[in-house]
Amino acid sequence: MRVLIDDDMTRCTEQEVKRLLEIAPAFRREQALRYKHLFGQYACLRTWEMLYEMIGDQAYIPWQYNEYGKPMIPNGWKFSISHCKNALAVGIADKDLYLGVDIESVRTPQDGLVERTMNTDEQAMIAAADDPAVAFTRLWTQKEAVLKMHGTGIIDDLHNVLTKDSNPYSLKSVDSLGVERTHSSANIVFCPSRHDELTSIEWVLAVCLSRFP
Repeated sequence: MRVLIDDDMTRCTEQEVKRLLEIAPAFRREQALRYKHLFGQYACLRTWEMLYEMIGDQAYIPWQYNEYGKPMIPNGWKFSISHCKNALAVGIADKDLYLGVDIESVRTPQDGLVERTMNTDEQAMIAAADDPAVAFTRLWTQKEAVLKMHGTGIIDDLHNVLTKDSNPYSLKSVDSLGVERTHSSANIVFCPSRHDELTSIEWVLAVCLSRFP
């Protein structure tokens, strides 16, 4: 398993999008151009380029999708893509593994959203945290990563996503101020990162890995 993160959004420019359009395969160009705003086009193309940086020419193979829209490369690497306004993330895993990656900008949740998505223990954890917004975002990305690993995406019952699964999986989190703590790891690579400029947590990443679908 390997995850590539890019949180230098100064690269999101019309010139960079033009460069990426010239190198991306036709299927990804078409997807990118469906977005009307610059960031959507950039995120679509740059995450493809990040995938290419990790798996090479396999990234040019047209993707297939399951019934929930989870992309995959036929007979190739398993991968997962996520992006938010502050960062992009792409993860890959061997063929016999299942992977889910989610990255989210830190946001202060409304009470109604917390109640709809978190169980009572998680709600208490958020309320007691030094930074409830970070605590909420960390739990939210973990839930998303598990669901993306299963290939289902958002489902109705979000309260028990982290507690009901009987199949074992590995679930890891890292945030934008945790770059130095993980930089020596071969599994998480930052390219590039703005962590030297940050004074507060801007985004949170969760990675879920399993041998079970």
